[in-house]
Parts: sequence; structure tokens; C-alpha cells
Amino acid sequence: MAFARLQSRFARVFTQRCFYLFVSLLALVGAAPFVADLEHGRDFLNVAQVLVLVAAVAAMSHRPMPFVIALLLGLPALGAQLFGVAGMDDPGRAAIVTNAFYLAFYVVAIIYLLAYVFTEDVMSDDKLFGAAAGYLMLGIGWAYAYALQQRIDPAAFGASEGQLRSFYELLAMSFGLLTSNGPGDIVVTGIRVKALVILEQVVGTLFVAILIARLAGLYPARVREARERGDPIDGE
Repeated sequence: MAFARLQSRFARVFTQRCFYLFVSLLALVGAAPFVADLEHGRDFLNVAQVLVLVAAVAAMSHRPMPFVIALLLGLPALGAQLFGVAGMDDPGRAAIVTNAFYLAFYVVAIIYLLAYVFTEDVMSDDKLFGAAAGYLMLGIGWAYAYALQQRIDPAAFGASEGQLRSFYELLAMSFGLLTSNGPGDIVVTGIRVKALVILEQVVGTLFVAILIARLAGLYPARVREARERGDPIDGE
């Protein structure tokens, strides 16, 4: 019986949309440092990123408008990235445009994802994976905010003159701040970027606290409904 329940649970997990979104984001974050140095590796990652997030927005809402908004933000970001790499535009200006569009892109995707996760109906396994995916998206989105700020103020992260922190250094710093472990070996010196750091730490802490409170608030209702139906309750 226990094995059958476990098998049924795994079957449900692998048919849920947010599970695939979570795995895709995790794969992008983990593979990025290794793939980016390959020929056209960065282009591949950017295309994959846009496809993943557009698909995520489309999956979270049945209305066409969110899908259109995601396309209008994701495709210009990808285009600016490709033009900058190909030397068809000023690299610095292309980087600012790219980071700004990607940041807006992630903001829209996170809003729609969290609107789905924190709806008032039952918290399902799919929504738990959605919350985990939203947490990853917060870290990536903040990394784009840091990359944008670095282009505006090159000395914001204590890099030597003429050298900027790579996106993956900023990504590692972002997840360190999101999880309250600190920025690692990066020194944050800019005043405006320090405000971003504070906001990320606060949002990371509140996200976990709100999710736990949401789960805790659902548990008594589920137990009460199970007792009313006469269903068995674990631990009783």
C-alpha cells in the first residue's frame, strides 16, 4: 500500500507543469557556467531561457495577454543580446538594453507564477514546485538587476577599473543574498546597489515565511475536511 501511494505521488509529480519549470530553471542555472564558454553557448542559454519563461507565463494563465507581454519583453531582450554579441551594436548599450528587458521579463513571469501559487484554493504538489521555481526566478531576476546596475555604475561591486563582474559571479552573489548567506567574495560598494541588496535579503526571508504560513494555514482545513469525510489521517 505504501509503495502504491509513493508510485502514485511520483506519477502526479511528473505530469505537473511547475515541476518541469523548476527542473528547467535548475538546469539552466547549473549548466550556465559550463555551456557559456562554448561556441554560441551563451546564445543557446538565452534562447532556452526565453522559451522556458514564455512557456511558464503561458502555462500559469489561460488568457492571451500574459503570453503576449512575455513575448514583447523576452524577444527584445534576446535580440539585444544577439546584436551585442555579433558586434552589430555598441556592446555596452546592448548590455544595458538586454539586462533591462530581461529584468522586466522576470518581473512579469514571477508575478504570474506567484499569483498562481498563492491563490486561495488547495496548495497542490504542482504549486509547491511553482513556489520553488519562483524562488529560483527571484535569484535570477535580481542578478539581472545587479548586472544592469553594474553597467550604470561599473564600480558598484568593487571590480578593478575596466573590468566588470561576470553575470555568473553576480548570479552566485544573488543566491547568496537571497538565502541570507551573504554576497561571498564580492564587495558591494555602490549606494544604490546596497538598497537592492537589502531588498533581496528582505524578499528572500519574507518569501519563505509567507510560504510556510500559507502551508500551515492550509493544514488544519485539510485535517478538518478529512475528518468530516471519515478519511484516515497520517499520525492518528
